[in-house]
Amino acid sequence: MLSIQNIKSQFPILNQKINGNPLIYFDNGATVQKPNVVLKAMDDYYTYSNANIHRGVHTLSRKASELYEHSRKTVADFFNVLDPQQIIFTSGTTDSINIIAQGLSKSILKNGDEIVLSQYEHHSNILPWQLWAQENAGILKVIPINQNQELDLEKFEALITPKTKVVAVAHVSNTLGVITDVRKIINLAKKHNLIVVIDGAQSAPHMQIDLQELGADFFVCSAHKMYGPTGVGVLYMNNYWLNNLPINKTGGGTIKTVSFEKTEYAEGALRFEPGTPNIAGVIGFEAAIKFMNEIGMQNIYSHELQLVNYAQQKLRDIDEVILYGTSDEKAGVVSFNLKNQHPFDVGTLLDKYGIAVRTGHHCTQPLMQHLGIQGTVRVSFAVYNTKEEIDFFIEKLKNVIRMLS
Repeated sequence: MLSIQNIKSQFPILNQKINGNPLIYFDNGATVQKPNVVLKAMDDYYTYSNANIHRGVHTLSRKASELYEHSRKTVADFFNVLDPQQIIFTSGTTDSINIIAQGLSKSILKNGDEIVLSQYEHHSNILPWQLWAQENAGILKVIPINQNQELDLEKFEALITPKTKVVAVAHVSNTLGVITDVRKIINLAKKHNLIVVIDGAQSAPHMQIDLQELGADFFVCSAHKMYGPTGVGVLYMNNYWLNNLPINKTGGGTIKTVSFEKTEYAEGALRFEPGTPNIAGVIGFEAAIKFMNEIGMQNIYSHELQLVNYAQQKLRDIDEVILYGTSDEKAGVVSFNLKNQHPFDVGTLLDKYGIAVRTGHHCTQPLMQHLGIQGTVRVSFAVYNTKEEIDFFIEKLKNVIRMLS
Protein backbone atom coordinates (compact mmCIF):
# COMPACT_ATOMS: atom_id res chain seq x y z
CA MET A 1 0.00 0.00 0.00
CA LEU A 2 1.29 3.43 -0.94
CA SER A 3 2.29 5.78 1.85
CA ILE A 4 1.37 9.07 0.23
CA GLN A 5 2.55 11.07 3.22
CA ASN A 6 5.96 9.43 2.97
CA ILE A 7 6.08 10.22 -0.74
CA LYS A 8 4.96 13.79 -0.15
CA SER A 9 7.64 14.32 2.49
CA GLN A 10 10.25 13.84 -0.23
CA PHE A 11 9.17 17.07 -1.96
CA PRO A 12 10.55 20.06 -0.02
CA ILE A 13 8.57 22.63 -2.03
CA LEU A 14 5.29 21.15 -0.76
CA ASN A 15 6.20 21.89 2.85
CA GLN A 16 5.22 25.55 2.75
CA LYS A 17 2.25 27.84 3.15
CA ILE A 18 0.71 30.05 0.49
CA ASN A 19 -1.37 32.97 1.74
CA GLY A 20 -1.36 31.37 5.21
CA ASN A 21 -2.62 27.99 3.99
CA PRO A 22 -0.73 24.75 3.32
CA LEU A 23 0.15 24.55 -0.36
CA ILE A 24 -2.13 22.27 -2.35
CA TYR A 25 -0.47 21.86 -5.72
CA PHE A 26 -2.99 20.86 -8.39
CA ASP A 27 -1.06 22.19 -11.41
CA ASN A 28 0.88 19.02 -12.18
CA GLY A 29 -0.21 18.99 -15.82
CA ALA A 30 1.93 22.09 -16.34
CA THR A 31 4.91 20.82 -14.35
CA VAL A 32 5.36 18.37 -11.49
CA GLN A 33 7.36 19.12 -8.36
CA LYS A 34 10.77 17.53 -7.84
CA PRO A 35 11.73 15.05 -5.09
CA ASN A 36 14.91 15.27 -3.07
CA VAL A 37 16.59 12.48 -5.04
CA VAL A 38 16.35 14.55 -8.24
CA LEU A 39 17.65 17.69 -6.58
CA LYS A 40 20.52 15.74 -5.02
CA ALA A 41 21.49 14.04 -8.28
CA MET A 42 21.81 17.37 -10.03
CA ASP A 43 23.63 18.96 -7.13
CA ASP A 44 26.05 16.02 -6.94
CA TYR A 45 26.84 16.32 -10.62
CA TYR A 46 27.75 19.99 -10.32
CA THR A 47 29.61 19.38 -7.05
CA TYR A 48 31.65 16.31 -7.98
CA SER A 49 31.44 15.55 -11.71
CA ASN A 50 30.95 18.78 -13.63
CA ALA A 51 32.63 18.53 -17.04
CA ASN A 52 31.63 18.46 -20.68
CA ILE A 53 30.87 15.06 -22.13
CA HIS A 54 31.96 12.68 -24.89
CA ARG A 55 35.12 14.47 -26.01
CA GLY A 56 37.35 14.77 -22.95
CA VAL A 57 39.95 12.22 -21.88
CA HIS A 58 40.31 13.46 -18.31
CA THR A 59 38.63 11.77 -15.36
CA LEU A 60 35.78 14.24 -14.81
CA SER A 61 34.81 14.23 -18.48
CA ARG A 62 34.79 10.43 -18.58
CA LYS A 63 32.73 10.31 -15.39
CA ALA A 64 30.20 12.87 -16.68
CA SER A 65 29.93 10.99 -19.99
CA GLU A 66 29.27 7.73 -18.17
CA LEU A 67 26.55 9.33 -16.05
CA TYR A 68 24.91 10.86 -19.11
CA GLU A 69 24.91 7.64 -21.13
CA HIS A 70 23.76 5.62 -18.12
CA SER A 71 20.78 7.97 -17.93
CA ARG A 72 20.01 7.21 -21.58
CA LYS A 73 20.02 3.48 -20.78
CA THR A 74 17.73 4.01 -17.76
CA VAL A 75 15.23 5.97 -19.86
CA ALA A 76 15.37 3.31 -22.60
CA ASP A 77 14.64 0.57 -20.05
CA PHE A 78 11.76 2.60 -18.61
CA PHE A 79 10.08 2.69 -22.03
CA ASN A 80 11.17 -0.88 -22.95
CA VAL A 81 13.41 0.28 -25.78
CA LEU A 82 16.10 -2.28 -26.60
CA ASP A 83 18.58 0.13 -28.18
CA PRO A 84 19.37 3.16 -25.96
CA GLN A 85 20.51 5.02 -29.08
CA GLN A 86 16.83 5.34 -30.01
CA ILE A 87 16.45 7.68 -27.00
CA ILE A 88 17.50 11.20 -27.99
CA PHE A 89 17.67 13.92 -25.37
CA THR A 90 16.13 17.25 -26.39
CA SER A 91 15.01 20.35 -24.51
CA GLY A 92 11.44 19.06 -24.22
CA THR A 93 8.35 17.80 -26.05
CA THR A 94 8.09 20.95 -28.16
CA ASP A 95 11.69 20.65 -29.33
CA SER A 96 11.22 16.96 -30.09
CA ILE A 97 8.16 17.55 -32.27
CA ASN A 98 9.93 20.34 -34.16
CA ILE A 99 12.87 18.01 -34.88
CA ILE A 100 10.46 15.42 -36.29
CA ALA A 101 8.46 17.91 -38.37
CA GLN A 102 11.53 19.58 -39.83
CA GLY A 103 13.19 16.24 -40.55
CA LEU A 104 10.12 14.83 -42.31
CA SER A 105 9.75 18.04 -44.31
CA LYS A 106 13.16 17.30 -45.86
CA SER A 107 12.47 13.67 -46.67
CA ILE A 108 8.84 12.60 -46.87
CA LEU A 109 6.51 15.59 -46.98
CA LYS A 110 5.80 17.13 -50.38
CA ASN A 111 3.70 20.07 -51.54
CA GLY A 112 0.02 19.41 -50.99
CA ASP A 113 0.47 16.51 -48.59
CA GLU A 114 -1.85 16.00 -45.63
CA ILE A 115 -1.23 15.59 -41.91
CA VAL A 116 -3.86 14.27 -39.49
CA LEU A 117 -4.07 15.75 -35.98
CA SER A 118 -6.75 15.55 -33.29
CA GLN A 119 -9.26 18.08 -32.03
CA TYR A 120 -7.62 18.28 -28.62
CA GLU A 121 -3.97 18.68 -29.62
CA HIS A 122 -1.66 20.95 -27.62
CA HIS A 123 -0.31 23.87 -29.63
CA SER A 124 3.11 22.17 -29.57
CA ASN A 125 1.68 19.43 -31.77
CA ILE A 126 -0.15 21.85 -34.07
CA LEU A 127 2.20 24.72 -34.81
CA PRO A 128 5.19 22.81 -36.30
CA TRP A 129 2.87 20.99 -38.72
CA GLN A 130 0.87 24.13 -39.44
CA LEU A 131 4.04 26.05 -40.26
CA TRP A 132 5.08 23.37 -42.71
CA ALA A 133 1.58 23.31 -44.26
CA GLN A 134 1.52 27.09 -44.73
CA GLU A 135 4.87 27.01 -46.51
CA ASN A 136 4.09 23.98 -48.67
CA ALA A 137 0.38 24.16 -49.52
CA GLY A 138 -0.17 21.31 -47.08
CA ILE A 139 -3.45 20.40 -45.44
CA LEU A 140 -4.12 19.70 -41.77
CA LYS A 141 -7.00 17.33 -41.12
CA VAL A 142 -8.57 16.93 -37.69
CA ILE A 143 -9.99 13.87 -35.95
CA PRO A 144 -13.16 15.24 -34.28
CA ILE A 145 -14.34 14.54 -30.76
CA ASN A 146 -17.72 13.00 -29.96
CA GLN A 147 -20.34 14.03 -27.42
CA ASN A 148 -18.29 12.44 -24.63
CA GLN A 149 -15.34 14.60 -25.72
CA GLU A 150 -13.36 11.52 -26.72
CA LEU A 151 -11.80 11.15 -30.17
CA ASP A 152 -14.28 9.86 -32.75
CA LEU A 153 -12.01 7.20 -34.22
CA GLU A 154 -14.80 5.93 -36.45
CA LYS A 155 -14.23 9.07 -38.53
CA PHE A 156 -10.44 8.83 -38.51
CA GLU A 157 -9.99 6.43 -41.42
CA ALA A 158 -12.32 8.50 -43.62
CA LEU A 159 -9.84 11.39 -43.36
CA ILE A 160 -7.06 9.38 -44.99
CA THR A 161 -6.33 9.87 -48.69
CA PRO A 162 -3.32 9.00 -50.89
CA LYS A 163 -1.92 12.43 -49.96
CA THR A 164 -1.94 11.68 -46.22
CA LYS A 165 1.55 11.10 -44.86
CA VAL A 166 1.59 11.68 -41.08
CA VAL A 167 -0.70 11.15 -38.10
CA ALA A 168 0.37 13.11 -34.99
CA VAL A 169 -1.79 12.76 -31.88
CA ALA A 170 -1.65 13.26 -28.12
CA HIS A 171 -1.70 10.06 -26.11
CA VAL A 172 -3.57 11.95 -23.37
CA SER A 173 -5.36 15.28 -23.72
CA ASN A 174 -3.65 17.84 -21.49
CA THR A 175 -6.96 19.69 -21.10
CA LEU A 176 -9.45 16.85 -20.72
CA GLY A 177 -7.28 14.02 -19.40
CA VAL A 178 -8.92 11.67 -21.92
CA ILE A 179 -6.74 8.73 -22.96
CA THR A 180 -6.49 8.18 -26.71
CA ASP A 181 -6.77 4.66 -28.09
CA VAL A 182 -3.37 5.03 -29.75
CA ARG A 183 -3.12 1.34 -30.60
CA LYS A 184 -6.20 1.64 -32.78
CA ILE A 185 -4.79 4.78 -34.41
CA ILE A 186 -1.42 3.11 -35.03
CA ASN A 187 -3.03 -0.02 -36.48
CA LEU A 188 -5.19 2.00 -38.86
CA ALA A 189 -2.29 4.28 -39.79
CA LYS A 190 0.05 1.38 -40.56
CA LYS A 191 -2.63 -0.16 -42.77
CA HIS A 192 -2.22 2.95 -44.94
CA ASN A 193 1.60 3.19 -44.53
CA LEU A 194 1.37 6.41 -42.55
CA ILE A 195 4.02 7.78 -40.17
CA VAL A 196 2.79 7.96 -36.57
CA VAL A 197 3.93 10.54 -34.01
CA ILE A 198 2.67 10.13 -30.44
CA ASP A 199 2.84 13.09 -28.04
CA GLY A 200 3.33 11.41 -24.69
CA ALA A 201 3.83 14.55 -22.60
CA GLN A 202 0.72 13.78 -20.56
CA SER A 203 0.83 9.98 -20.67
CA ALA A 204 4.43 9.19 -19.68
CA PRO A 205 3.98 10.69 -16.16
CA HIS A 206 0.90 8.63 -15.41
CA MET A 207 1.09 5.19 -17.03
CA GLN A 208 3.53 2.55 -18.18
CA ILE A 209 4.52 3.03 -21.83
CA ASP A 210 5.97 0.08 -23.74
CA LEU A 211 7.35 1.54 -26.96
CA GLN A 212 8.17 -1.86 -28.45
CA GLU A 213 4.56 -2.91 -28.04
CA LEU A 214 3.18 0.46 -29.13
CA GLY A 215 4.91 0.42 -32.49
CA ALA A 216 4.83 4.16 -33.22
CA ASP A 217 7.48 5.73 -35.45
CA PHE A 218 8.08 8.54 -32.97
CA PHE A 219 7.23 9.16 -29.30
CA VAL A 220 8.00 12.35 -27.35
CA CYS A 221 7.72 13.49 -23.73
CA SER A 222 9.20 15.93 -21.19
CA ALA A 223 11.18 15.24 -18.02
CA HIS A 224 9.63 18.09 -16.03
CA LYS A 225 6.22 16.42 -16.13
CA MET A 226 7.82 13.20 -14.82
CA TYR A 227 9.31 14.54 -11.55
CA GLY A 228 12.46 15.56 -13.41
CA PRO A 229 13.98 18.95 -14.26
CA THR A 230 12.87 21.44 -16.88
CA GLY A 231 14.80 21.74 -20.13
CA VAL A 232 15.04 18.00 -20.84
CA GLY A 233 12.90 15.99 -23.22
CA VAL A 234 12.86 12.60 -24.92
CA LEU A 235 12.60 11.94 -28.62
CA TYR A 236 12.21 8.24 -29.40
CA MET A 237 12.35 7.08 -32.99
CA ASN A 238 12.34 3.60 -34.45
CA ASN A 239 15.49 2.22 -36.05
CA TYR A 240 14.51 3.23 -39.56
CA TRP A 241 14.12 6.90 -38.66
CA LEU A 242 17.15 6.85 -36.37
CA ASN A 243 19.21 6.16 -39.48
CA ASN A 244 17.19 8.10 -42.04
CA LEU A 245 15.57 11.19 -40.51
CA PRO A 246 17.40 14.26 -41.87
CA ILE A 247 18.95 16.47 -39.21
CA ASN A 248 18.08 20.16 -38.92
CA LYS A 249 20.40 21.21 -36.09
CA THR A 250 24.12 20.61 -36.30
CA GLY A 251 27.20 21.35 -34.23
CA GLY A 252 29.78 19.86 -31.92
CA GLY A 253 28.98 16.33 -30.87
CA THR A 254 27.00 15.41 -33.99
CA ILE A 255 30.00 14.65 -36.20
CA LYS A 256 32.66 12.07 -36.99
CA THR A 257 34.84 14.29 -39.20
CA VAL A 258 34.57 17.84 -40.53
CA SER A 259 36.27 19.60 -43.41
CA PHE A 260 35.27 22.66 -45.37
CA GLU A 261 34.40 20.35 -48.24
CA LYS A 262 32.44 17.65 -46.40
CA THR A 263 31.19 16.57 -42.99
CA GLU A 264 30.56 12.99 -41.89
CA TYR A 265 27.97 12.84 -39.12
CA ALA A 266 27.84 10.53 -36.12
CA GLU A 267 25.52 7.59 -35.97
CA GLY A 268 22.78 7.02 -33.41
CA ALA A 269 21.47 9.52 -30.89
CA LEU A 270 24.46 11.86 -31.02
CA ARG A 271 23.52 12.82 -34.58
CA PHE A 272 20.53 14.69 -33.08
CA GLU A 273 22.25 16.18 -30.00
CA PRO A 274 24.37 19.16 -31.09
CA GLY A 275 26.33 21.29 -28.65
CA THR A 276 26.58 20.89 -24.90
CA PRO A 277 23.37 19.28 -23.64
CA ASN A 278 21.62 19.79 -20.32
CA ILE A 279 23.91 17.26 -18.63
CA ALA A 280 22.71 17.92 -15.08
CA GLY A 281 19.11 17.79 -16.27
CA VAL A 282 19.57 14.42 -17.96
CA ILE A 283 21.22 13.04 -14.81
CA GLY A 284 18.36 14.45 -12.73
CA PHE A 285 15.89 12.84 -15.12
CA GLU A 286 17.43 9.43 -14.45
CA ALA A 287 16.87 9.99 -10.73
CA ALA A 288 13.24 10.89 -11.48
CA ILE A 289 12.77 7.69 -13.50
CA LYS A 290 14.19 5.65 -10.62
CA PHE A 291 11.83 7.47 -8.23
CA MET A 292 8.84 6.54 -10.40
CA ASN A 293 10.03 2.96 -10.79
CA GLU A 294 10.39 2.58 -7.03
CA ILE A 295 6.76 3.58 -6.52
CA GLY A 296 5.61 1.60 -9.56
CA MET A 297 3.84 3.01 -12.58
CA GLN A 298 0.73 0.91 -12.00
CA ASN A 299 0.55 2.25 -8.44
CA ILE A 300 0.91 5.80 -9.72
CA TYR A 301 -1.81 5.29 -12.31
CA SER A 302 -4.23 3.62 -9.88
CA HIS A 303 -3.75 6.29 -7.21
CA GLU A 304 -4.23 9.16 -9.63
CA LEU A 305 -7.27 7.52 -11.22
CA GLN A 306 -8.86 7.27 -7.78
CA LEU A 307 -8.21 10.98 -7.28
CA VAL A 308 -9.70 11.86 -10.68
CA ASN A 309 -12.87 9.86 -10.08
CA TYR A 310 -13.21 11.18 -6.52
CA ALA A 311 -12.79 14.79 -7.65
CA GLN A 312 -15.23 14.37 -10.54
CA GLN A 313 -17.86 12.87 -8.25
CA LYS A 314 -17.48 15.73 -5.77
CA LEU A 315 -17.71 18.29 -8.56
CA ARG A 316 -20.81 16.62 -10.06
CA ASP A 317 -22.59 17.28 -6.77
CA ILE A 318 -22.17 21.05 -7.21
CA ASP A 319 -24.93 22.54 -9.40
CA GLU A 320 -22.79 25.45 -10.58
CA VAL A 321 -20.06 23.20 -12.04
CA ILE A 322 -19.74 22.24 -15.71
CA LEU A 323 -17.40 19.26 -16.21
CA TYR A 324 -15.51 18.47 -19.40
CA GLY A 325 -14.13 15.13 -20.59
CA THR A 326 -15.85 13.06 -17.91
CA SER A 327 -14.56 9.63 -18.95
CA ASP A 328 -13.97 7.14 -16.14
CA GLU A 329 -10.57 6.25 -17.66
CA LYS A 330 -8.48 9.40 -17.49
CA ALA A 331 -4.91 10.33 -16.71
CA GLY A 332 -4.59 12.80 -13.88
CA VAL A 333 -6.74 15.70 -15.14
CA VAL A 334 -10.15 17.19 -14.31
CA SER A 335 -11.34 20.26 -16.23
CA PHE A 336 -14.38 22.32 -15.26
CA ASN A 337 -15.99 25.74 -15.24
CA LEU A 338 -18.41 27.52 -12.96
CA LYS A 339 -21.55 28.69 -14.74
CA ASN A 340 -21.31 32.33 -15.86
CA GLN A 341 -17.86 32.76 -14.26
CA HIS A 342 -14.48 33.33 -15.88
CA PRO A 343 -11.93 30.62 -15.03
CA PHE A 344 -9.28 33.26 -14.21
CA ASP A 345 -11.49 34.60 -11.41
CA VAL A 346 -11.97 31.11 -10.00
CA GLY A 347 -8.25 30.35 -10.09
CA THR A 348 -7.31 33.67 -8.51
CA LEU A 349 -9.67 33.15 -5.60
CA LEU A 350 -8.58 29.54 -5.07
CA ASP A 351 -4.99 30.78 -4.81
CA LYS A 352 -6.03 32.82 -1.76
CA TYR A 353 -6.52 29.47 -0.03
CA GLY A 354 -3.14 28.13 -1.20
CA ILE A 355 -4.68 25.98 -3.96
CA ALA A 356 -2.71 26.07 -7.21
CA VAL A 357 -4.79 25.25 -10.29
CA ARG A 358 -4.31 26.11 -13.96
CA THR A 359 -6.78 28.40 -15.72
CA GLY A 360 -7.13 29.39 -19.37
CA HIS A 361 -7.03 27.61 -22.70
CA HIS A 362 -4.13 25.30 -21.71
CA CYS A 363 -2.49 25.76 -25.14
CA THR A 364 -5.50 24.07 -26.75
CA GLN A 365 -7.32 27.02 -28.30
CA PRO A 366 -8.83 24.99 -31.17
CA LEU A 367 -10.45 22.71 -28.59
CA MET A 368 -11.79 25.70 -26.67
CA GLN A 369 -13.23 27.15 -29.88
CA HIS A 370 -14.91 23.82 -30.58
CA LEU A 371 -16.39 23.75 -27.06
CA GLY A 372 -17.46 27.40 -27.35
CA ILE A 373 -15.65 28.51 -24.19
CA GLN A 374 -12.73 30.80 -23.33
CA GLY A 375 -11.00 28.27 -21.12
CA THR A 376 -11.40 26.02 -18.11
CA VAL A 377 -10.17 25.53 -14.58
CA ARG A 378 -7.86 22.52 -14.71
CA VAL A 379 -7.07 20.41 -11.66
CA SER A 380 -4.24 17.96 -12.37
CA PHE A 381 -2.87 15.37 -9.99
CA ALA A 382 0.44 13.72 -9.12
CA VAL A 383 1.28 10.81 -6.86
CA TYR A 384 1.72 13.10 -3.83
CA ASN A 385 -1.84 14.45 -3.95
CA THR A 386 -4.56 13.16 -1.61
CA LYS A 387 -8.32 12.91 -1.22
CA GLU A 388 -8.01 15.18 1.81
CA GLU A 389 -6.61 17.89 -0.46
CA ILE A 390 -9.56 17.40 -2.79
CA ASP A 391 -11.96 17.78 0.13
CA PHE A 392 -10.28 21.05 1.10
CA PHE A 393 -10.43 22.22 -2.52
CA ILE A 394 -14.15 21.40 -2.78
CA GLU A 395 -14.85 23.25 0.47
CA LYS A 396 -13.02 26.36 -0.75
CA LEU A 397 -14.55 26.13 -4.22
CA LYS A 398 -17.96 26.42 -2.58
CA ASN A 399 -16.70 29.56 -0.84
CA VAL A 400 -15.57 30.90 -4.21
CA ILE A 401 -19.03 30.23 -5.66
CA ARG A 402 -20.62 32.20 -2.84
CA MET A 403 -18.17 35.09 -3.33
CA LEU A 404 -18.82 35.26 -7.06
CA SER A 405 -22.61 34.89 -6.89
